[in-house]
Amino acid sequence: MEQITIPSDRDGVAYLYGHPLRNSLSPPLHQTVYNALGLNWTQIPLSSANGVSYTQSPDISTFLSSIRANPKFVGSSVTMPWKVAIMPHLDDLTEDARQAGACNTIFLRKGGDSNSQISYVGTNTDCIGIREALLQGSPTGPDHFRGKPALIVGGGGTARTAIYVLRRWLGASKIYIVNRDAAEVEAILAEDKQRNPNASAVAPLVPVSDPATAATVEAPVAVVSGIPNYPPKTEEEIRARETLKVLLQRQSHEKDQGVILEMCYHPSPWTEIAQIASDARWQVVLGSEALIWQGLEQAKLWTGTDVVAVPGLVEQVKDFVAQAVAERSKPNL
Repeated sequence: MEQITIPSDRDGVAYLYGHPLRNSLSPPLHQTVYNALGLNWTQIPLSSANGVSYTQSPDISTFLSSIRANPKFVGSSVTMPWKVAIMPHLDDLTEDARQAGACNTIFLRKGGDSNSQISYVGTNTDCIGIREALLQGSPTGPDHFRGKPALIVGGGGTARTAIYVLRRWLGASKIYIVNRDAAEVEAILAEDKQRNPNASAVAPLVPVSDPATAATVEAPVAVVSGIPNYPPKTEEEIRARETLKVLLQRQSHEKDQGVILEMCYHPSPWTEIAQIASDARWQVVLGSEALIWQGLEQAKLWTGTDVVAVPGLVEQVKDFVAQAVAERSKPNL
């Protein structure tokens, strides 16, 4: 693939690296921030177009050589399929990226006597997105979750990131995992053991594989669901969904009202799991909320500005995302 084009009419260029990117809200979200700050910057999706969909992004060596040679480069979002593969190729990783096991953001770290030494650092702002989204839904702040069980639905990158967030910032006492694929759960457990050899120092991970087991455990107070919004069809999918229902229906006290973050917001922000949780009186937080906060953290790293403190900026970003999600949720007539 050809080298990445550097726009000549912009002072700063951020990228969105991965594929497919057709439905990403990241470039317009960041443009909202740049416009509010008066920056002549842009974020460009790095994919080649084939018809109406983005189908391919540059390989890692092409991408990294291009950004290192680009004096206008300010940072990059990283999405699938590169979130894990890119990590060994960067100059450094933050603890968030290491513990989450994935990198969704690259930022520049300058050093040396004249700040002429530039390091390309990987981090994971999805951690901030999940943390802030859960806190936004909490009726009593961070202490609402502390010392109580939490639940992860899924076995992918979102599950791994959520485990780290629930331990580091929200103080979960234990973390249940419900997932259709037992092998994915075993992989999470093995990776977690490698990252945290002193198991007694962190909240334990507890696989819950069937409704009968779910009926016997202490009720969770926080849930992060990271699976697509498809009706369960296979035996394993149906069992996992029934297990989740049992856990969601175990709320017993208003003071311990559960908060669920439904990370799936495309094509519709209100999923079957969101409805099940709502029927069981859970506070439902949409995944678009996590998108907002992870994007704001990216913008903070790239611009060097505390964008959350800029008057009206968070509201502008929230308004844009709400409108964009609503538009995409409309039925095709």
